[in-house]
Amino acid sequence: MHATIHGERTLTDLDFARLSKLLGRELPPSLADLLAIAEVTSSRAVPPNVVTMYSRVELVDLHTARRQTLTVCYPGDAEAAAGFISVLSPVGSSLLGLKVGDIAKWLTPNGDSCAAEVAAILFQPEAAGDYQR
Repeated sequence: MHATIHGERTLTDLDFARLSKLLGRELPPSLADLLAIAEVTSSRAVPPNVVTMYSRVELVDLHTARRQTLTVCYPGDAEAAAGFISVLSPVGSSLLGLKVGDIAKWLTPNGDSCAAEVAAILFQPEAAGDYQR
């Protein structure tokens, strides 16, 4: 189960630093790849249409048109039933750094391919003035 890195990705400097500290853990290859290729920008300069850590996003499944709201979070805050998805999960790492309108792609644990459009960012900490989240 993994996410595939497609297209340009943007991370805030704070997200990049915190995720880099996780490198001592067993990171999914897709997240390690993301850290290696992402454009890093200031938390104050990140556009409001970019998925950052603790962004709440609305996704539309490309196969079923089902809408779902998820928040990308660190592993300790993950609670799938409440929509808090760890950045270490295939879905979480596939979303981080995408923009509204981009397509997230990942594989499920049983190998099924999934894809969803980032339809909206309902909350982004940086857009709300929270640069420490």
